[in-house]
Amino acid sequence: MEHYKKNPDAIAQLTPEQYRVTQQNGTERPGTGKYLNNKEPGIYVDIVSGEPLFASSDKFESGCGWPSFTKPIAPANVSELQDTSLGMVRTEVRSTHGDSHLGHVFPDGPRDRGGLRYCINSASLRFVHRDDMEAEGYGAYLDQVEDVR
Repeated sequence: MEHYKKNPDAIAQLTPEQYRVTQQNGTERPGTGKYLNNKEPGIYVDIVSGEPLFASSDKFESGCGWPSFTKPIAPANVSELQDTSLGMVRTEVRSTHGDSHLGHVFPDGPRDRGGLRYCINSASLRFVHRDDMEAEGYGAYLDQVEDVR
């Protein structure tokens, strides 16, 4: 099993927007994220640590303006924390090992798929196409990736 951690070299390579989102708990503008309309099969990993976070097979169109997923690909890689910023109570989602801010989780996802909506900033993610997963060390997750419906 790969050991994932916050990588200072990866942080140094972040764009200003990626840094603002992952390291300063920012949010990209709705509808602007690189992966919002991505329909390719593969996985989404933390841009800072590389830890696997979400699978394309769990991605769905929620209409919220950010990529949405029904569940994490590896629950141990996603931490959920209470967020009381902006005058409301929400559940923040962070990568466990990279400690990157990813987005928030809400209880309004598809009921037939667990009822959760992980609303995630594209700026916190790197997409690894199914064809590249084995070569990049993510072969163990191939059984969780299928063609997107």
